[in-house]
Amino acid sequence: MLLTRGLTSNFDSVCALYARVTSAMHEKGIAQWNWGTYPNADQIHKSIDAGTLYVVREGNTVVAAVTLDSTFEPAYDAVNWLFGGKPGTFHRLCIAPEKQRQGLGRGMMGEMLAILRSQGCTALRCDTLVNNSAALTLYQKIGMRIAGHIRYSSLPDLRFAALEMRLTNDCPLLPLKMHPAFRGGKLTPWGGEKLRTVYGKDIREVPTGESLEVSCIPGLESTDDAGVKLPDLIAAYGEAFAGEYAKKPFPLLLKLIDAAEPLSVQVHPNDDYAARVENGKLGKTEAWLILDAPEGSQLVYGIKPGTTLDTLRAACEQGAAVEPLLRRVTVHPGDVCFIPAGCVHAIGAGIMLYEIQQSSDITYRFYDWDRVDKNGNRRELHLQKALDVTDLTFSLDPIPAPNKPVARVLDEKYFTLDLVNVQGEAVLPAVTAFGLLTALDGDLNVRFAGGQLTLRKGESAYIPHTAPVLTLGCGCYRTTAQKRPKRGNKRVKRP
Repeated sequence: MLLTRGLTSNFDSVCALYARVTSAMHEKGIAQWNWGTYPNADQIHKSIDAGTLYVVREGNTVVAAVTLDSTFEPAYDAVNWLFGGKPGTFHRLCIAPEKQRQGLGRGMMGEMLAILRSQGCTALRCDTLVNNSAALTLYQKIGMRIAGHIRYSSLPDLRFAALEMRLTNDCPLLPLKMHPAFRGGKLTPWGGEKLRTVYGKDIREVPTGESLEVSCIPGLESTDDAGVKLPDLIAAYGEAFAGEYAKKPFPLLLKLIDAAEPLSVQVHPNDDYAARVENGKLGKTEAWLILDAPEGSQLVYGIKPGTTLDTLRAACEQGAAVEPLLRRVTVHPGDVCFIPAGCVHAIGAGIMLYEIQQSSDITYRFYDWDRVDKNGNRRELHLQKALDVTDLTFSLDPIPAPNKPVARVLDEKYFTLDLVNVQGEAVLPAVTAFGLLTALDGDLNVRFAGGQLTLRKGESAYIPHTAPVLTLGCGCYRTTAQKRPKRGNKRVKRP
């Protein structure tokens, strides 16, 4: 054993060690410590009295010291930690300059982790200055991840990396706020700027039509606070993070959409067609929750009854002649539209919506309202593929906004969709493989044992497979979507 509990008789030696190490850090340009301020003699004394100080001795000389406990600075509350349960930490890890780079730090870390586990800790959290490369290298070598960054009020000009690791196999994984990717410019010529003005999104250009809130689409992945992409998080934390999808393609994609102008009339293939024609990709079934819609807003929701495929083909070949064949429905904020593969659809001008869908980017356009870009070019259409997959029998109606605090509005083959109007508190239903949570009207506090996560209006979180019980607080409207458990292809009855 390297570590033994620090004793009162070690006090002077420990203080001298911290003074020497602080001086050596300053010589390297690492200014996170100032002996006498932090760390200081009073802290050392209190750690010895509490039995939380551990030291490494060589004879009568202390060559390393650290404090182990479960107390955290208030700044830690702002970090979006992944590993929950009972976290432990260490403070003021200090190794004599002449003993550094000899494996002592790694040996100490192994014993520190064992001590914390013996105290019932399920996770480890710590921080270090971002330019303390030796500490960062050591911590990451033992498996710690950067969860985010913090600043201390006493050191406002310094930025610290917040790191964590799980200590036990049963450590619960906490909700992670996701940072979106965006589609804009010529990819969404129908978009606007409401993603910024309504939801505070940091869009890069106008128009921007899509905020990909939770995404594994290559090149458009969402990330955590430290910039780690969702596919990399799944690969790193496996079944505890994504359930059965740890080793399968991630199945869902969550978006917020701003349609300043109408979207193209389009349709998506099912899984079988996509696998056969689109190189093994997933098909695309989706659902919309209308967030904002001017009075009288309409969207295209299927083809008018009695239309034949030949009639539809001939009209599409003429362009605007297809418009009279489109089935239009009026929608209001709170309405939900289920869009199975094969349903011809188009979002109307002025509508903002939340979209949950299979993780697929396959869209076949019938018609784009004769729209041209600044160079007079039209967007590509995919008439034959669109006709191949169109379901002319589709006839569902929008589901009106439910008048209840909690409502499961969809329970489909690919996902479930719950709407919750949080007044006071509400316990979130347990997820199956994983869940996706979005705050849509005001800020949302997501509480769990030992902490909470705040989602601002328009922000989304990924809920891991092993998340603890989550309680939602404060008054706001939110949605939760999750991968549907395997129970067959049941559909809920619609009003």
